[in-house]
Amino acid sequence: MLWVKAFHIISLVCWFAGIFYLPRLFVYHAACEDEPGRERFKIMERKLYRGITTPSMIATVIFGVWLLSYNLPGYFSQGWLHAKLVLVGLLIIYHFYCGHLVKVFRDDLNTRSHVFYRWFNELPVFVLLAVVILAVVKPF
Repeated sequence: MLWVKAFHIISLVCWFAGIFYLPRLFVYHAACEDEPGRERFKIMERKLYRGITTPSMIATVIFGVWLLSYNLPGYFSQGWLHAKLVLVGLLIIYHFYCGHLVKVFRDDLNTRSHVFYRWFNELPVFVLLAVVILAVVKPF
């Protein structure tokens, strides 16, 4: 179980690295005014989303489900896990919305300013804080 937990944490760290960096690329992309720069951001966003962030999300979910399988009835009797899973679900939705935004930028259809993406970039920070507190402190 400790190996599975270690790989769950490693994949989570990689997923969050992408979740934090991809919207930051959107900030810079939205502010970019030259064509070569916009094309460079399109490549960076695609590679980050497809090559790192999505595989890391999949690994995080797989290792998380594997951890749950060790004591499914015991874990599901604890309220903190329900809250954590809801937050993970929201984070998965955020992840796929980022994938949608990669396509929006790829197709040059972005209408939002860099300020929107600066705020958008902060959302997963709050989810991470809550998930870590729930998983470590288990407040209920």
